[in-house]
Amino acid sequence: MSDPICPLCGRPIPPDAPQSLHHLIPKLKGGKGGPVVLLHHICHREIHATLTEAELARDYNTPEALRSHPRLAKFYAWVAKRPPGFASKVPGARRKR
Repeated sequence: MSDPICPLCGRPIPPDAPQSLHHLIPKLKGGKGGPVVLLHHICHREIHATLTEAELARDYNTPEALRSHPRLAKFYAWVAKRPPGFASKVPGARRKR
């Protein structure tokens, strides 16, 4: 069986790579029990460093919408060139809450 593919960066997610589930609609905004996608942990962290829970629920609740965000698109183009198990601290400042 092949490794699952990250829907954001398009790289495989090997079993030993840091990974996490992302709720497409944040739990705080009614997404508990809703659809989730498996992502590289670094990809997941970049989503939450970039967007607020309200923005995620309102405008960025599909992988396609997330990939269309300018900062996220730039990040995913960069990280797609890295090996599947690549992990590092997310660059840039945390978003304002």
